[in-house]
Amino acid sequence: AGTNLRSILGTLTNNRFLAVGVGTFVTMVIQSSSATTVMLVSFVQAQLMTFSQSLGIILGADIGTTITAQLIAFKITDYALLMIGIGFIFVFLGKTHKYKNIGETILGFGLLFFGMKIMSDAMHPLRTYEPFINLLLQLENPLWGIFIGTAFTALIQSSSAFTGIIIILASQGLLTLDAGIPLLFGSNIGTCITALLASIKAGREAKRVALAHTLFKIFGVILFFWWIPYFSEIVRWISPAGMSSLSGAEHLADVVPRQIANAHTLFNVSLSIIVFPFTEMAANWIVKLLPDVADEEESPYKTKFLDESIISTPALALSLAKVEIIRLSNKVQKMVEKIIDPFLNGGYETLDEIDINEDEIDFLETKITKYLTKIGQQDVNEARIEEVFQMMHTSKELEQIADIVSKNLKPLARKKLKSNCRFSEQGAEEIIDYHRKTLKQISRAIEVFKDVNLEKAKKMEKKYRKYRLMEMSLRRTHFARLQKDIPESVTSSAIHVELMELLKRISSHATNIARILIEQTGEINKHD
Repeated sequence: AGTNLRSILGTLTNNRFLAVGVGTFVTMVIQSSSATTVMLVSFVQAQLMTFSQSLGIILGADIGTTITAQLIAFKITDYALLMIGIGFIFVFLGKTHKYKNIGETILGFGLLFFGMKIMSDAMHPLRTYEPFINLLLQLENPLWGIFIGTAFTALIQSSSAFTGIIIILASQGLLTLDAGIPLLFGSNIGTCITALLASIKAGREAKRVALAHTLFKIFGVILFFWWIPYFSEIVRWISPAGMSSLSGAEHLADVVPRQIANAHTLFNVSLSIIVFPFTEMAANWIVKLLPDVADEEESPYKTKFLDESIISTPALALSLAKVEIIRLSNKVQKMVEKIIDPFLNGGYETLDEIDINEDEIDFLETKITKYLTKIGQQDVNEARIEEVFQMMHTSKELEQIADIVSKNLKPLARKKLKSNCRFSEQGAEEIIDYHRKTLKQISRAIEVFKDVNLEKAKKMEKKYRKYRLMEMSLRRTHFARLQKDIPESVTSSAIHVELMELLKRISSHATNIARILIEQTGEINKHD
């Protein structure tokens, strides 16, 4: 999806029905609900979607993961070598990334199903091994079966793989449907462990995704646990009866694989239908269960969104970097907002705060730059490289604004406080107005960066031209006050002029954030 990922996810997941469809399709393709849920944790962490939007995809992922079981039950493993051969041809003879990626997908499917076939053949002798058969019979105890299914799936971190193993056991006549259903229920709980692990270092919203997935599964198992015998009868009723001439292990091998696959599908589809109308209610309840923690979000000298583990997925890593830069920009904006106070109202308290803010901004800018450099070192296309450069450029411009506040405006404020001079009433009004416009320009820069909006960038460029001319006009007005020998203007003249010049420089750095976007489209005008 690349650069369109944000808009695609936002559009599709705003509609709950479409969200379920997206979850089903994605999981069907990648053959893992665990992988889908881990991606959701990352997407929510990157603010590509909200927690409530992810719930529909979670339900869809639960449906999509049943496709693997259906494919195995339909004995697609018989064609595994053909898929491996076709995939091999695409990978080694394909001249473009597109064909190579298609080949890797086919090859991956082939290897998956070929592995299942080898496993199935290897289990054939166990059909006559009494100790193993007796062990499997014990699994007809639902609690024991659920525990085994949960533990094994948590260990291998794939419900699809474990379900495949269950079907393979059934295909050898080693497992009954009554023993298979508790194992299926356990696998549905065990698959949640991957998302829970992925959310450990994630934000509060991302933790809710993993928690929602886990609670949905536990709720479903509790709901179905009490009527497993009746559920088994429904599954037998909707599944093929098998060949009447077979009996014993041969009969089980003929009918149970299809029954287990159908039980897996019926459980997850039924659970999604039951939970779907209550997703908003569930979202609100989970938010109450896992509320926001304000202190976690603003812990100083720590990045909040950067995640080293997903740098190998540049599209997602760039989204995290973008959110971190927006966080940085908000801190810089607050610095610019605060610095005017000692000029107008006196007091050294604000200047001490500026020192702390500057240290944190330097830390964040360094971390962001290193993170973006690592992304740029991945195998990325030209568009991604441009995006990395734009983000580095934006981060640097923000850091330079912070430097102006810390290295220029702060000493200037100290100078004014020591001299005990005052601005004239008109001069103070001009400074307040120009400072307000500077803050607006920073806000516009944040919006341009956030939305990648070329029209807003062009408007921002025009605004800067207006502010530059305005600064010159205000300088003339100040000079007129000097000619009139207004005492406040005379004593504060040097500070007044330098302050306005520094505010103009801040506005220029903010405008540079828009200029890089205009430059990338080849529409920049050469000036200033």
